[in-house]
Amino acid sequence: MTMQKFINYNHYNSYKGYNMETTTIAISKEVREEIVEFGNKGETYSTILQRLLKSAKERQIQELLMSEEGTIPIEKALDSAKKKWHK
Repeated sequence: MTMQKFINYNHYNSYKGYNMETTTIAISKEVREEIVEFGNKGETYSTILQRLLKSAKERQIQELLMSEEGTIPIEKALDSAKKKWHK
């Protein structure tokens, strides 16, 4: 079992002038190092994680919108419509 490190965000509780509720989470050192790799100098863990979550959500939406599952080519749809509503 990997030892986990506790990260405390209490010193960031007045982030951007807002008093935000904080929490402590337990993560492995390996995960902490990966989070730090995504950060920029001076960023809090919270800021890094918010950016990563936003990016993941945007990617999920893009994949959903660009998915071809359950679709048919426009040519096939037009042909079908012409046959169905032929005058």
